[in-house]
Amino acid sequence: MSDTLAFPDRDFLRLVEAHGLTGSWTWTFATNERAWSPGLFRLLGFEPGSVRPDFELFLSLVHPEDRPLVEDNAQVMRDGVFNDHTVRVIRPNGSLRVLESRGTVYFTPEGRPRAVAGVVLDVTDAEHLAGLHREEQRRRRVLFEQVQAWTHASPYSDSLRIASRELLSLTGLTQQEFHDDWTRILVPEERLRGRDTALARIAAGRPFVVEHRLALASGESGLFRGAFVPVRDADGRIETWASFNCRIDGVRPVVPTGAARRGLEQAIQGAHLRAARGLLDWSMADLAAASGLSLSTIRRLEEGCDGARSRHAAIEALRRAGIGFVLVEGDTLAVAKMR
Repeated sequence: MSDTLAFPDRDFLRLVEAHGLTGSWTWTFATNERAWSPGLFRLLGFEPGSVRPDFELFLSLVHPEDRPLVEDNAQVMRDGVFNDHTVRVIRPNGSLRVLESRGTVYFTPEGRPRAVAGVVLDVTDAEHLAGLHREEQRRRRVLFEQVQAWTHASPYSDSLRIASRELLSLTGLTQQEFHDDWTRILVPEERLRGRDTALARIAAGRPFVVEHRLALASGESGLFRGAFVPVRDADGRIETWASFNCRIDGVRPVVPTGAARRGLEQAIQGAHLRAARGLLDWSMADLAAASGLSLSTIRRLEEGCDGARSRHAAIEALRRAGIGFVLVEGDTLAVAKMR
């Protein structure tokens, strides 16, 4: 058995690496021979053969925050440990790429690590797109949590209907329940009329606006307006229907989470806390007891002189007691007793 790992067929490697998005490498422990393919040199920002392949050189290019993810020489050679990881690499020219590394360790018949080889993929564009998608999803969630408005795109036919996550959240239905009978999103008295109206307008293939009263998961109902527009392919066939949906009988926001919650709570001032206490007929001592904060902390909060953590605890106590904080008319924050 040879102590040196060889790259696969060079012609095949050149074909794979021609698009500049992949490279490969080997490291043979007995001879300490390291080899990089031309594609890996280019991924790291070097001309092929211009530098000596070296693990420490690669590690020096890895973003400092990502270096702990990469095993050191001793772990690889002694223990045969080499995991897959995705790291940011800063090239010599200062450009940053996101590289995904997949490796395999080879062992001797006695079970000792003898070599490691791997492939590196440039996933910068994929990571960028994934980040944009996460940011878009976050914005959608904030919009929905604050004003119960959302957009959606779905085919609509007798055999296929797909509900948005927002609609399922509001109505408490599962995707399967919606597929089996989409009219269950409506209050019972509007289901027959709603079905006939929707079928007729979708069959006409023209944009339309419809108002309907949804049966909400809370047991209440809400009036919503949906604007539906057909999206056609190059031949004029309808591929999908895009819609914008919003509540029109007064917002009853869902409990905000994540960024939406942080953003809303930053707008809640001492005057809002005092108003909330007034609606509950609570003293500052009552709010302190309900939130687990000291009376002096509550006093500082109402004077606008305390931190976000204390504010969060006080607001959560008020929410549990039935207080809601809702944006109305521009940037005005209203305080209301929800139950």
